Amino acid sequence: MKNLKTQGFILIDVDVVALNNAGKSNSTDAENGVATKRIRKNGRNYTYVSGQAWRYWWRNTLQKTFNWGLSPITREAKVAFTAANPIQFADDDVFGYMKAAKEVVVDEKGKEKKEDVTVTRASPLKNSAIVSVTSVQVEENWSSMSRHEGDAVPYTKQEYSAIMKGMFSLDLEAVGTFASYNKTGFKNLSAKLREEALAQAGSSEIADPHLPTAKGEAHQLVRLDKAIRIQRIEDTLAALKFLSGGAMQTNNMADVTPKFVILATTNSGNHPFSHIATSKGISDQVFELNVDGIEEIIRDFKAQIQGKVFIGHRSGFLGSDDVQKLEVLKSQYPDVVELGSINESIDKYVTQVKSQIP
Repeated sequence: MKNLKTQGFILIDVDVVALNNAGKSNSTDAENGVATKRIRKNGRNYTYVSGQAWRYWWRNTLQKTFNWGLSPITREAKVAFTAANPIQFADDDVFGYMKAAKEVVVDEKGKEKKEDVTVTRASPLKNSAIVSVTSVQVEENWSSMSRHEGDAVPYTKQEYSAIMKGMFSLDLEAVGTFASYNKTGFKNLSAKLREEALAQAGSSEIADPHLPTAKGEAHQLVRLDKAIRIQRIEDTLAALKFLSGGAMQTNNMADVTPKFVILATTNSGNHPFSHIATSKGISDQVFELNVDGIEEIIRDFKAQIQGKVFIGHRSGFLGSDDVQKLEVLKSQYPDVVELGSINESIDKYVTQVKSQIP
């Protein structure tokens, strides 16, 4: 196994939004005040969308645009879990799960007994929060419900405009590949699901090179047919083109699809593109694309980058100086850098990654 990962970085550009709420606002006297998520760093405020919310947008886009049948959720007492069936449900495969449960089985003597069928799966898709690149001054704006007779009902909401960054990593070799040995985080399949997976056309067993048995032998992983794995990876990446979601969309609708994207395949787990969008100015309120940082990554990680680095940007988002710098970067590394529009870059990367999936 080559430890191949898709490393992705995106920028979104939103105006007058409240993409992820944080409960009741404590900065207003209004009873119906809603706060937005924000965090402090170096004494400055930054707005953000939680990683969980981003995943919610992503999963919903896969359901509505790519017709993924999502794994049903069961609620019991104080816990909730999906079907934990990555064979049938692609979102269980890509987004991971944890299900602690027991099933009634019949033993060799015909007696019923409870058997532990707890399964867990670390998500092959990992993502950050989406956080503003620059410091942001959140505005508390007053609104009211006043279409009825009598006094208006006032409420406030916190709104902001920002360029926001997010990064993700997709483990290309983990998608459609499952362990079933009894070790925390590695028991992805129950014995029954393992049998069902191996019964599918094109499924096979492969050796796990990273975790030997007590006897020094390789554990066996279950891997689904290559066509299934490719389709799940392709859909997951292509969903970025149609990403939608966020709170307050009725009155504060925003386009949350990327306005800038970088996609590359690496053979290491670390994400190299975390600092290519920076801020400048007295209050760190001016966005700056760090093209020199992108070039540095290409040099420093040339042994880890597999194939090309695809950079896409929406026309009108970047300033002319940044666009020119990217053109220069492409001319300096013509065999490494591919430059284009957002959708074009995602599609070209997907074409590359199809040839890299084992």
